[in-house]
Amino acid sequence: MGRQRKRVVTGEAAPLLRKDERPVVLQRKEKHKKVDIGKVFINISIGLCIFSLIWFFYAMYMRSTLAKRVVTLHPSPSVLDANSTSAKVSPERFWGSYRPQVYFGMKTRSPKSVVTGLMWMRQFSDLDVNLRHTCEQGDHLPGYGWLMHDGLTFGVQEIRDNDFTLTTEFVKRMGGDHGGDWTWRITAKQHSSAPHAPVVSLMFYAAADAQGSLEAHVEERNRLGSIRGFSEELGNFKITFRKPVTGESSSVKYASYNNLQTVTPGLERLTDIVKNSLTRRFVYSPPSGEKRHYIAVDTYKPPHHQHQQKPVDTRKESDFVVHQVTVQTPFQIEVLLESGSFHNRPNQLVGTTMTEELEKRKAAFNAKFEKIFGLESKSFSPAHVKFSKAALSNMLGGMGYFYGQSVVQSVYNEYPLLYPESALFTAVPSRSFFPRGFLWDEGFHQLLLSKWDPQVTREATAHWLDLINMEGWIPREQILGDEARSKVPAEFIVQRNENANPPTLFLALQELIEQVSSNPDSAASQPTLPFLQRLFPRLQTWFEWYNTTQSGPLPNSYRWRGRDKDTNLFLNPKTLTSGLDDYPRASHPSADERHVDLHCWMALASGIMASIARLLGEPHQEYERTHQVLSDNNLLNELHWSEQLRAFTDFGNHTQDVSLQQEKVYVPPGQPRHQFPVARLVRSVRRAPKLQYVNALGYVSLFPFLLHVLEPNSPKLEHIFRDMRDPDKLWTPYGLRSLSRSDPLYMKRNTEHDAPYWRGPIWININYLAVRALHHYSNIEGPYQEKAAALYQELRTNIINNMYRQYAETGYIWEQYNDSTGRGQGSHPFTGWSALTVLMMAEQY
Repeated sequence: MGRQRKRVVTGEAAPLLRKDERPVVLQRKEKHKKVDIGKVFINISIGLCIFSLIWFFYAMYMRSTLAKRVVTLHPSPSVLDANSTSAKVSPERFWGSYRPQVYFGMKTRSPKSVVTGLMWMRQFSDLDVNLRHTCEQGDHLPGYGWLMHDGLTFGVQEIRDNDFTLTTEFVKRMGGDHGGDWTWRITAKQHSSAPHAPVVSLMFYAAADAQGSLEAHVEERNRLGSIRGFSEELGNFKITFRKPVTGESSSVKYASYNNLQTVTPGLERLTDIVKNSLTRRFVYSPPSGEKRHYIAVDTYKPPHHQHQQKPVDTRKESDFVVHQVTVQTPFQIEVLLESGSFHNRPNQLVGTTMTEELEKRKAAFNAKFEKIFGLESKSFSPAHVKFSKAALSNMLGGMGYFYGQSVVQSVYNEYPLLYPESALFTAVPSRSFFPRGFLWDEGFHQLLLSKWDPQVTREATAHWLDLINMEGWIPREQILGDEARSKVPAEFIVQRNENANPPTLFLALQELIEQVSSNPDSAASQPTLPFLQRLFPRLQTWFEWYNTTQSGPLPNSYRWRGRDKDTNLFLNPKTLTSGLDDYPRASHPSADERHVDLHCWMALASGIMASIARLLGEPHQEYERTHQVLSDNNLLNELHWSEQLRAFTDFGNHTQDVSLQQEKVYVPPGQPRHQFPVARLVRSVRRAPKLQYVNALGYVSLFPFLLHVLEPNSPKLEHIFRDMRDPDKLWTPYGLRSLSRSDPLYMKRNTEHDAPYWRGPIWININYLAVRALHHYSNIEGPYQEKAAALYQELRTNIINNMYRQYAETGYIWEQYNDSTGRGQGSHPFTGWSALTVLMMAEQY
């Protein structure tokens, strides 16, 4: 047979083998390759290097991106238009007493305003130079403050120096395109106790702030007759200095005149420039009386600091002009600013014309005050009414307009950064000690101002919310501009973005909402809805920032960040972010803490967010759910009720067995003691801390009641009312003390330098919340209604009587009041939240 060919069909299976056939196995010699470990290692190393580089650049990119977030403003449209405070948009509010840090001065609501002001000093006194300019507690004035101020058109202030009183008055008149005219009147009268009529030098000044120009016009040897100026915001203007007279229609008094024309690198330098220009070479020689050398401005001589290398000031210098008039009391001097664009001026706003205008404004102020607050109809005495008008006027006169950059830092920044340039229109807590904006103070301020002028509240709140960054954080202390920064210790200047402050602006927003709901057609409340519409995106981010960054260790719990970390030096590390500074918290700060006051603030905020969302037709269900959860009294009890103390408290890593003791410094025998460190007071912990309720009874314990979180039938109200009324705990004849007398830290120093602050003294903002809460529970059906009503009457009366008594005795409204004597103490005047006494008198909550 011939050989059969093997047919290969593409795509078909190979033919099957017969049983007796074996497959042909091709024997190939396999070559075994040896693995090169070195090359594998090199390849892995290269891969790791590439991955590391990618990760490094990604991390750098992310760190750079995260680092910028702290200084990146919120992306939503600003609440306020860029020119909202300009003379064209808001002429009636353009000029004002927006320099709360000086005794008397005015500026415009613009970033680089021309500023005007007053300095003065007593001549021929025992003190060498007693120059007054910025409000200083160290001046020891018997009293100063606005008696009447409507926040818009006029103000009357009384400044009592040691043997004379200055009354500063101003009136504005609208006209032209640059905010119109204004006139000052300064009246000086000697005290009846003064043995001789004092001779006083008044120094009126104007200063440009990096833009604009000032030209002095000197008449009659040294007398500065006027200043002509120009700036972008003001156009052309003229400031005229009238001669001193005894009274409105009397003849000119003898006076000596001096002037200073120089430049300044910054407004914070004005006082120093004047001090360094003073000389005694001039002679005061009245027609009848002895000739005497007096102190007056001459030529500015910069101080020479021997062996000190001072940093070069690179700021642009600005014009600074001073007019000094030295005259014996009694006298009256008028200064007027006239706008170049006011063409149809009927007459000059001086003399009898100013007096008539002033009387009209006073009458309108008095009528408006009674219409809003009704104190005369409540049978308060004229002296009490005058006191309450001064409290409101000082808050209005303490409104400031600031511009500059905050200094901020996040965990992603190695060094502090400058925040974007910003403006802030805000009230200040104290013209002498805190002449700048504080976030949690401002909510209390606006509770009062919203009753007087809702537009002020809308503008101030908008300014604050326009400061919010993309994260939802607002720097809690606003130190804007060199003038503000010069009053703040260095350790408080940098603001850190993990630190909050109580969101009290929600209290002011709640008031605006109630005004709209109760009287939607009134002209005062109509702008509120569009205002809330623009505000809402920022409020959402702000609320979410609190809800995430300040969350606590358990669901629906909260913890203040930013507690002092150096536990060795503090008896109880401070919680500045809570607003209650040294109030006792857990002795050893940790992430396990739960803070009851913050829980209640969030319950309040979520409820108001829900109300605003409903009002605007925005989704409100999530805010409503959050509010219901945080207001759940069972949850509140579970997180914060201490059965041992029978009160609401914080929870954390805590021990009460701590004290401050002198540290031991070892000095070797024979060595001089002065070469070794001074022994400090340091904290001694006698018993280890553990997780437990903090058991400090005081203001923090009251927050579920203060912010109306407790149901009216909650049995916890009985315990709270009992503790409030107990003289051994919180009750005093002057108001509620901040910490129970029975607490181990009551009136204890926190360090050798820090006196007790929120550890006993009476604070008016929390007492206002207490009076407001008692009023709330006394008007709701419940088992504790009668008790709340009785406590309300008693507490309200005690606070009002003591604050009025202290004002009458000392001339001031104070930061806090002594819980043993009722005496005012701390910063003064303090017409921030202490002015809430007006609302207590009016019973408007």
